[in-house]
Amino acid sequence: MSILPVEDPDDPRVAAFRDIRERDLTGREGLFIAEGEVVLNVLLSPQSLCRPRAVLMAAHRIERRAELLARVPEGVPVYAASQAVLDRIAGFELHRGMLALGEKPVPLDGETILRQLGERAVALAVSGVGNHDNMGGLFRNAAAFGAAGVLRDDRCCDPFYRKSIRVSVGAVLRTPTAVAGPLDILIEQLEAAGFEVIALSPSAREPLTAVRREGRQALLVGSEGPGLPAAIMDRVRTVGIPMAGGFDSLNVATSAAIALHHVCDPPEP
Repeated sequence: MSILPVEDPDDPRVAAFRDIRERDLTGREGLFIAEGEVVLNVLLSPQSLCRPRAVLMAAHRIERRAELLARVPEGVPVYAASQAVLDRIAGFELHRGMLALGEKPVPLDGETILRQLGERAVALAVSGVGNHDNMGGLFRNAAAFGAAGVLRDDRCCDPFYRKSIRVSVGAVLRTPTAVAGPLDILIEQLEAAGFEVIALSPSAREPLTAVRREGRQALLVGSEGPGLPAAIMDRVRTVGIPMAGGFDSLNVATSAAIALHHVCDPPEP
C-alpha cells in the first residue's frame, strides 16, 4: 500500500474531506464521513455493510496505524497530511487525526429488510427521532444487545450523519436499516412480517417486565417530548419502565437499551 502525501489543503484529491461541518448540512449523495480510529476500524471490518472510498490521516499517525491501514482494500487511496494541513482541510481541529470517506449500503425498503430477519428476530423501530446523538445511541444499543435491524419512519434524521456514526461507535455501518415511510406504514410492515410491535411509553398499560421473549418482536420508540402518537399506542402493545422519585421518562436511547436488554436473546459466550 502506498501513502499519498498531501501538502495543499486545496488539493482536489481530498475535496470530499473539505469543510466537513458545512458538508454535513448539505449531504453527500450516498457517501459519508467516518471519523476516528474506532469508526474506521468498523468500516474496514468484515461486519461492515459499507465500502471505503478514501482515507485521510495525519502523517504522524501512519506508522503507528500500519496494521489498521493494511486492511484498506486495494485501490482505495490513503492520503497523509500534516496535522495543520489536515485541520485546514476538515475546517476544524481534528483531534482524532483520521477520516475516511465511505459509501452507504444500497438502500433497502422496510419489507425487504424484514424478510431477511430470522424467526426470533428483534427489531428496533424508531419514529421521529431527529437528534443525531440519540440516533447514534440507538444504533449502538441495537448492535450491543443483538437487535437484527433498525427500521425508521420518514421523520427520523439520517444515521449516516458524521456525529451519529461517531456516537454509535460505528454500529451504523454494520446494522441493517431502512426507512419504511410514515409510522403507520412502518407498523403495517412489521405486523405483516409477523412482528409483535411493543411500544415504549411512560403512559403504558403494563411494565416492561411483563414482556416474554417469543417469536418476532419489534420495540418501538418515539422522540423525546412528543413521544408516540396516541392513535399508534392505541393500536399496539405498550409497556413502560417503572421509575422512582416522580420521574416519568428517560432519554430515548437509554430506554431502548433497557428494553433491548430485556427482550433480546442473551449473547452466546
